[in-house]
Amino acid sequence: MRGSGRIFKRKSSSVWQIAYCYRGKEIRESAADAIMAAKREAEKKRKPFMEDDAKQAADSLLKKRLREIENDREGLKSFVGPQQDRLTVGDLLDALEADYRLRQVKSLPQILAHLKPIRDYFGDRKAVQVSAELVDRYIEECLKDGKASATINRGTQLLAQAFRLAVEGNRLSRAPKIRHLSEKGNARQGFFERADFEAVVSALPDYLKNFARFGYLSGWRKGEISSLKWADVDMDGRVIRLRPEASKNGEGRTLGLEEELWEIVEQQAAKQAYEIADKTVAFSLYVFHYRGEPIGDIRKAWASACKWANIPGRLFHDLRRTAVRNMIRAGVPERVAMEISGHKTRAIFDRYNIVSENDLREAMRKTQAYLKAAPSERKVVSVAQASGSAGK
Repeated sequence: MRGSGRIFKRKSSSVWQIAYCYRGKEIRESAADAIMAAKREAEKKRKPFMEDDAKQAADSLLKKRLREIENDREGLKSFVGPQQDRLTVGDLLDALEADYRLRQVKSLPQILAHLKPIRDYFGDRKAVQVSAELVDRYIEECLKDGKASATINRGTQLLAQAFRLAVEGNRLSRAPKIRHLSEKGNARQGFFERADFEAVVSALPDYLKNFARFGYLSGWRKGEISSLKWADVDMDGRVIRLRPEASKNGEGRTLGLEEELWEIVEQQAAKQAYEIADKTVAFSLYVFHYRGEPIGDIRKAWASACKWANIPGRLFHDLRRTAVRNMIRAGVPERVAMEISGHKTRAIFDRYNIVSENDLREAMRKTQAYLKAAPSERKVVSVAQASGSAGK
């Protein structure tokens, strides 16, 4: 069989099979799909389909596989076996999602959101048919629809990860090269002045008001705030200790509760009790909750509040940038500000320490005030003046 392969039938089956060798290993494959395709073609032409025709279809499939193996040997094209040929992109995305769940990745909800358009476009396609050109076509369509480069990249990066995972697991022999769009100048620069923030808070549902205020003052991430439990709060010591597993960077940290932050926690303590279906009272484990459960997706309520305040397009994450900027303005040492906000690298921290137009105007006012106060009369005379004085 080596080199030429064979076609055969198992004793318990009426379907033709093919067998061939690839890299010293025998591969057996059903020819059922090839036979059905040949039968449909015969029906279109209104020709009878006999057993010899089925055998011929199996033989054609065998010859196709042998040609693919020969091309693989010559480096013309990688060989795609039956198992690879059956894999869809949806199968690869399922495996990637399972990998994220196994590793308990905290950003899984965001990952699933970025995977949805990828699954909608590529899901039913065979993985071996996905090429760089096809991915480029998807990117072009996304750009025409007005999607940001960063949003497109998040999805295509996940697609690339799914292919890499399949190659590493020997489910695929190759992965397509996937383009990465430039995100230069894409860093968001949103932040809130106090008056704008208060306008948004006034339009939020009651259960989100203190949630937003906590973010505005602490600079913590939304997921970190929603994960806070009363077990994390030391009411006597007036501190909150964020658990490492609840932090994005995997490191716990401590936040001192002073003034407005302390008032927020006290108010939430008074809201710990809530009524359940049978009209009895239960107590939430979470500092910020909605009917006992941690705060989930707030995008709709947040967008509505921003629209009402006439500042549409702002993100909850802008509160994190604002908190960093406010701490620096207030004279908090950068090392301490980074410890509070949970930034591990100076580069990311610098992106959040944003200068506003008011900061720039104030800088120019101070500069011009300094120049106005500077002496306008020269204390040192020119050489010409000195020479003239000496001549007299």
